[in-house]
Amino acid sequence: MGQYISREIEDVIIQSSKQFPAIALTGPRQSGKTTLLRHLFQDTHKFVSFDDPLTRERALTDPKLFLDSYGSSVILDEIQYVPELLSYIKIAIDQDRHKNGRFLLTGSQQFHLIKDLGDSLAGRIALLNLLPFDIKEKQRSKIVSDILVDTKSYFVHACLNGSFPELVLHPQQNVDLWYGSYLQTYLERDVRNLANVGDLRIFQRFIRLLAARCAQILNLTSFANELGVSVNTIKRWISILEASQIIFLLPPYYRNLGKRIVKSPKVYFLDAGLVCYLTGIQTENHLFNGPMAGQLFENFVIQEIVKFYYNNGKRTNIYYLRTHNQLEIDLIIEKHAEIYPIEIKLSKTLNIGMANPIERFMKLFPTLKIQAGTIISLADETTPLSRHAVALSLESFLKKLRDLI
Repeated sequence: MGQYISREIEDVIIQSSKQFPAIALTGPRQSGKTTLLRHLFQDTHKFVSFDDPLTRERALTDPKLFLDSYGSSVILDEIQYVPELLSYIKIAIDQDRHKNGRFLLTGSQQFHLIKDLGDSLAGRIALLNLLPFDIKEKQRSKIVSDILVDTKSYFVHACLNGSFPELVLHPQQNVDLWYGSYLQTYLERDVRNLANVGDLRIFQRFIRLLAARCAQILNLTSFANELGVSVNTIKRWISILEASQIIFLLPPYYRNLGKRIVKSPKVYFLDAGLVCYLTGIQTENHLFNGPMAGQLFENFVIQEIVKFYYNNGKRTNIYYLRTHNQLEIDLIIEKHAEIYPIEIKLSKTLNIGMANPIERFMKLFPTLKIQAGTIISLADETTPLSRHAVALSLESFLKKLRDLI
């Protein structure tokens, strides 16, 4: 058996298993959900996967008998294939309401799953998300820990090697071939079969166009015009990608700011390696000198911040800000009405001008409780840049983030 890398979310899962009768661990395909649950509960839970059509058929033929055959504690893998089972899980839970951690569910497609879980198991289930490896998890791998030494190396590895466990633990694999196979499986199993998208060719073109515009404001009309489909079709496709945790939509911050604010979300991919595959970026030179360099660094930072929230079992309280008079703040964290502005800069050289958007933000909105801001860049030292802004490495910022979630 290969090296097992402990995951940041493990404590949250164990705590949730003591508090709820059921846990649903969702996330993109191949993020390590099954491996994680089997490792944590190998001595206490039986395991069944609904990837197998025969197992699905058995479950649907007699759901109660099927559940009874696995005893009181079971991991049900890829539950999205048999949503009909959820009402029987609810009955089993209600018959012994005080027994926690009985049913551990995984699903790689949230599109229908979360609605079904919410309808069937409200109040009985903890909903958690597992994304590919974060920085700390990669550092635990003996295979790549030696090359991950600073923000730049984290960024390069995330883009050119990806963060999926399979790619990190088996770096000899051809990254392009792996992502090609991954995308094909995703399109066939999730997009065609579960989300009923007919024309996969146009959908695949859409993903490539979207990747080229990561870290940008989402313009539905532009995509619709380019692809010759309706705006409603683009909305549905965005929902599919968001539900299967391929992308993350960062909402705008416009609370108490009136009509001066852009109100469309920005779009980020939750794996920078997939963006580079979709846009043909294969070398460090192309990564840093190509037209997408700044976008990709911003995408990388946001993906790691989202992972931090999910790994701590928290909902994201993050936003961006863009006003119609061209003020932009890359990231805003809100906690107890306090606002923490963050700028993301692809540069190893710090300068005081990097703090200008944060200083301008404070002057424009003096009634808001705006706290000292942060600039995240490739520089790894901690450096004050202005009266209200300090430059931090990504690692240092993630440590600070623990107090803000």
